[in-house]
Amino acid sequence: MRIALVLSLALASAGCAGTLLGPSAEAPEVYRLEIADAAKGAERLPLALGVARPRAAPSLDTERIAVVQPDSRFDYFAGIRWSEPAPQMLQALIVRVLQSSSRFEVAVAAPSRVPTDLLLDVELRRFEAVYAPGADAPTVRVEFQATLVDQKRARRVSSIVASAEAVAGSNQRGAMLEAFERATDESVQALAAWLRDTQPTAGD
Repeated sequence: MRIALVLSLALASAGCAGTLLGPSAEAPEVYRLEIADAAKGAERLPLALGVARPRAAPSLDTERIAVVQPDSRFDYFAGIRWSEPAPQMLQALIVRVLQSSSRFEVAVAAPSRVPTDLLLDVELRRFEAVYAPGADAPTVRVEFQATLVDQKRARRVSSIVASAEAVAGSNQRGAMLEAFERATDESVQALAAWLRDTQPTAGD
């Protein structure tokens, strides 16, 4: 399965081959992630699901792409940005994957004008590239907690912590961004699989 990397700006091939940590005086290149559709097969539930914008620490609630240096310093890559803040991008990816899964009658980003039976409350905990001491390329780590809430009964149904890691093939922008896609895809697909096995019922 090939996961497409979508660039919101046209890039010259030399820019794509640039290393990650060097300084950049030019306008940042802007990226967004695309991941695969979810597998189908579970019984469709006649319920509407809202996906909340993930909560996140201010350090992750930004368009800047986070990096953890070998000495544990938290920083951001120069010269590249996400097309929107990371939580907003993750919300859109989750909604699209859950729509493709057909598990729910409706899956929308919350808040929405569409009345929903269930809410998926999400907390983004990690969305960063980590350099281990001596490593030539970073490892991308994605982690979020998702809690399914029955809104009509105002009660928690169930929760999951979805996480994944992907080692970049090299210390190049393209390889690092591909690792972000792989880790994000794995964690969101784990969420979709968990929801296929969850049996919520609508409140009266």
